[in-house]
Amino acid sequence: MTYTVPFLFWIRKYILFITFCLVSLLSAAQTELQLQQIRKGTHSAKLGAFTNDLKINFTQEKSQLLQQAKVNGWKLTERLPNGNFSALTAIGPDGTPIYYSTFSSDLNSTTRSNTMHDNGLLNLGINGENMMVGVWDAGSALATHAEFDSRVSVSDQSEVVDSHATRVTGILVASGLDKKAKGLAYKAKAVTNDWTRDKIEVAEMAANGMLLSNHSYGIRPDRVPDWYFGSYISVSRDWDKIMYSAPYYLMVTAAGNAQKSKDNQSPIFGTVDDGYDLLLGFATSKNGVTVAAANIETNNNGELLHATVATYSSFGPLDDGRIKPDIASHGSNIYTTGAKNNNGYETTHGTSVAAPGVTGSMLLLQQYHEEVEGSFMKAATIKGLVLHTADDVNAPGPDYNMGWGVINSKSAVELIANKGYASLISEESLLEGEIKNYTVRANGIDPLSASISWTDPATGVVNIGLLNDMTAALVNDLDIRITKEGEAHFPWKLDGTNADSPAFKGDNKVDPFEKIEVLNAEGTYTITVSHKNNLEGGAQNFSIIVSGIALTDCVLTIPEEVALTTAKNTSVSLNWIANTDALFQVEYKKKGSDHWIVESTFDHFLTLEGLVSGTDYWVRLKTFCSENASSGYTSEYEFSFMGEETELLRLSDYIPLEQKLSFSIIPNPVQELMTLEGNFPLNASYKILSMNGIVVKEGQAIEKQIQIADLTVGLYVLFVQGDQKTTTIKFYKS
Repeated sequence: MTYTVPFLFWIRKYILFITFCLVSLLSAAQTELQLQQIRKGTHSAKLGAFTNDLKINFTQEKSQLLQQAKVNGWKLTERLPNGNFSALTAIGPDGTPIYYSTFSSDLNSTTRSNTMHDNGLLNLGINGENMMVGVWDAGSALATHAEFDSRVSVSDQSEVVDSHATRVTGILVASGLDKKAKGLAYKAKAVTNDWTRDKIEVAEMAANGMLLSNHSYGIRPDRVPDWYFGSYISVSRDWDKIMYSAPYYLMVTAAGNAQKSKDNQSPIFGTVDDGYDLLLGFATSKNGVTVAAANIETNNNGELLHATVATYSSFGPLDDGRIKPDIASHGSNIYTTGAKNNNGYETTHGTSVAAPGVTGSMLLLQQYHEEVEGSFMKAATIKGLVLHTADDVNAPGPDYNMGWGVINSKSAVELIANKGYASLISEESLLEGEIKNYTVRANGIDPLSASISWTDPATGVVNIGLLNDMTAALVNDLDIRITKEGEAHFPWKLDGTNADSPAFKGDNKVDPFEKIEVLNAEGTYTITVSHKNNLEGGAQNFSIIVSGIALTDCVLTIPEEVALTTAKNTSVSLNWIANTDALFQVEYKKKGSDHWIVESTFDHFLTLEGLVSGTDYWVRLKTFCSENASSGYTSEYEFSFMGEETELLRLSDYIPLEQKLSFSIIPNPVQELMTLEGNFPLNASYKILSMNGIVVKEGQAIEKQIQIADLTVGLYVLFVQGDQKTTTIKFYKS
């Protein structure tokens, strides 16, 4: 399989480009049609049967839980000294009472999600419109808060309004009445629930099209024996089963705030003081995203300046050596909504508030992908995308503190925009025994990076009491390699028994995400995807993401030397210097109109039809290298169309609109004295030209009145210049 783009790509690209103009106007993410497409990809029968099992088990376990709590004197709920809420939720296989606890101890800019917003750096207008996110927490959010403007609902009739849930929900969707509290997806909707029946409710909503849910809570680390830490246990498997059965659904959870707790006396690496091996419960699932908290600083261009892991954020590894946490987000001094009243705000920190930074960013990325590609990404794709594009911190490669690095929504959305031009994002399937090859050409500028991500089956052995069990939880072990002229490049991996050592390259046998980076790559490479052993089910879906490549010979340069070449009674032709593998978009309109007429061509020329003689037009051009990857526009130029008498000049000989002065002539037509209305610099001068280009009068425009009684009857052009700005207006001497 080669990704050197053939002519058919451009045919598809042209069709998609035309439909994109319609999609931009008509798209409404998560419409009933989109939900049907997600449901179609869901293993409904398996998920439904599992949900029924969860309901039966929930009823039985709830009764046993209450009985055991009464016998053993266990507290059912507790408000901890640090403000976190804790509740008894289950009994472990060894009889340990399992308590869930919340993890709380300008986010938009540190995740770079604000670059997608209205008036953001990328100017995409992606704010969460028509998107929905699920929030499970200690209770429901204060749905009546002024920042939520009826966009937050309580789906499970929870009677507990929780401050922690309100903070998390505000980080996701607060509208920004107080600008400092503006949510990442500030026009999205949120459904908020308590954690009592979280697996059941999530399974039901995922079956109906929910893409993302946020879980800023987990098992209390001070109430479990040491073997729980880093273990793949039954609750980890349950959540993996939900995600495997609903391949568009992704769970995002907080890593926890136990780094200094000394709760694990027997970590798989280091001493109790080092902070390793502290992840618990669904934070150890294979298919979800576990978020660390970091202190992050970025600049106005969305570039990472500084990042360090927060002093409270829980470290991995998992006992089987998997890379967890997966990614980091800002988690300190976050200003957001509070639950004391409908207009309250609070400042908080913790992995609880770092997690929604990732969830909200992913929601915007899903919205953008749906708008430009017409479909949502599968969970493995969106997960792979944010890990692939994360800003690497400290030593090259991942680590057990912040996973693959700091989330960078700007880089992720640019990778989507460059799809088919400078990046590859593809959802594929590997049959048992199959090997897939992709031939790509490095762009010679960026590192060649290739990743595979997959949602792994939930089957396999779970730990029921063995301390630091290193048995791999991975079921279907896929592999990625990059080769060139016999030299093979391997993916990053970590060693859990040497958790503070830098990442190295080798055969990764434990992670359902693998990434390879080739620095200073030049020429053509082969990317190979294969697998070890048997594949459960006979096949495994996966997503491949590649960056640092050139899929076409197109170059994103603004068209140059644009010129008017031929003119007829109702048309004029344009020529420009051609980028031979590009699509060009030409836009033109009558002066003063709000509507651009859009034409597209693969040639280096185009004829504008249906023009009206005696009318002024504005025109601009840009280059497209894929459906979404485009150059900037040329300047906007104004030219006077006079039929076959139109002056045939390079557009650069005309005056760019951004360099024009703004004024008008009163009256027009004029007999003897014209008045110029507008603001002119003191050095402004004017010239009056006949239609054959001869200067017939000139002077200082600051006087604002010009006598023209001596001119003959006819059409003229007034040219005004000052402070390196110019403009022209036609007038008629009657």
